[in-house]
Amino acid sequence: MALEGALKLKEVSYIHAEGYPAAEMKHGPIALIDEDMPVVVLAPRDAVYQKVVSSIEEVKARHGRIIAVVTDEASELDGKVDHIIRVPQTIALLQPVLTTVPLQLLAYHMAMIRGADSTNLEILLSR
Repeated sequence: MALEGALKLKEVSYIHAEGYPAAEMKHGPIALIDEDMPVVVLAPRDAVYQKVVSSIEEVKARHGRIIAVVTDEASELDGKVDHIIRVPQTIALLQPVLTTVPLQLLAYHMAMIRGADSTNLEILLSR
């Protein structure tokens, strides 16, 4: 999901983005985090949720700005992140579909802010 979101940001809004598993944040990307680095975190309630929460705490310790896509209504991330986007919880096979949609919308709106041609955006987002 993170790789797809990063790809859409690159293709649609021409913004460099990278997708990483939560456990790999400690091995390189965390060194780049500061108050000017936005971080989009995918935090569905799944087997790696606690690792994601740990990564969020590390990003916040470095003053990173966090947008979290979460699946639960009473998230323990309230107050720990700068922005929360909530998606419905569903079966494991469908969760990536629901979690990817906000990433596509983020790429679209970033492209519009940057003055992109909306016709090309519709083509790219439909892939």
